[in-house]
Amino acid sequence: MSGLIHIYCGDGKGKTTALLGLALRAAGSGKRVLLLQFFKDGRSSEFTALAHVPGIEVIPQTRTFGFSWTLSSEEKKEAGDYYSGLLEDAFRRSGDFGLLALDEAMSACTTGMIDEARLLALLAEKPAELEVVLTGRNPPQALLDTADYVTEMRKIKHPYEHGVAARRGIEY
Repeated sequence: MSGLIHIYCGDGKGKTTALLGLALRAAGSGKRVLLLQFFKDGRSSEFTALAHVPGIEVIPQTRTFGFSWTLSSEEKKEAGDYYSGLLEDAFRRSGDFGLLALDEAMSACTTGMIDEARLLALLAEKPAELEVVLTGRNPPQALLDTADYVTEMRKIKHPYEHGVAARRGIEY
């Protein structure tokens, strides 16, 4: 069977956690996993654990740009070029992997940091056996139509509504 495309989306907690669970499962079965996180700097707690899991490789973030709505048009262009380059690199390298995990790919699309049409083209051209998982809020309809799995995490209640800040080891 060929590799399928997964989307974990929604406003609830758990999108990255689900992606990481799938990555761990794939690595445990002997598949190699390539993980690219958009907008995240690699300081989240999971990277300490992932460094000890054979078969999982993380594409490092060497730059951070801040929130898209705070960037000037020049900074947005620079960030877009950077993230688009990371996406191209991930797909270029993906032939050696069984799972390509693109965390926050939806946010990268909706903020214009990566081109939706280019992402769709890369998905259409992916190696047949490659499983791809994408996460983020507000996935474009074309990506929903392309995906084989779509799982929505819906927030019903969250402690930040009561002033509880993100906690290391739980939210990051």
